[in-house]
Amino acid sequence: MSLLQEWRDKAYNPKATKKELEAIWTPYFEKEKAIYEQLLAEPDKEVRGTVKELAEKYDMDIMNMIGFLDGIDESLVTPNNIEEIDENSEVSLLFDKAKLYKNMVGAKADWLYNLPQWEAIFSEEERKALYLEEKKSGTIVKGKKIGRNDPCPCGSGKKYKYCCGRNA
Repeated sequence: MSLLQEWRDKAYNPKATKKELEAIWTPYFEKEKAIYEQLLAEPDKEVRGTVKELAEKYDMDIMNMIGFLDGIDESLVTPNNIEEIDENSEVSLLFDKAKLYKNMVGAKADWLYNLPQWEAIFSEEERKALYLEEKKSGTIVKGKKIGRNDPCPCGSGKKYKYCCGRNA
């Protein structure tokens, strides 16, 4: 079983009690926030190392580091091969700033996208624009409904009900 699958089985266990899940997630979120504070302090610096080295650097166990890598992977410039990763795998944490911000918004991780380090990366207007862009990406916008007596959109000049709407 891969480390990623072990992490997911542990962290997303449907049979676990709320208390058991809190015991996993509460310390994880604290460590995650600390890592992002460090990464965002120098957003253009690439952090590289093995999973084990990064876990030691950020004072995490291997399993939580795998969880962190799983969470940040979609925001990386070059995603890591997260499915086949082990503790000796070399990984990079070079992230796309806009993508990371939007993914944090999408995950509803307000404790991360409201970190003060973002203020040095994006202006307030840019953060608002990224926030809205992410929120709107999940919104479905339906086009104007064609009424039975409206002109047919095919351009025939007939009413919709006598043209293309006949078969609808």
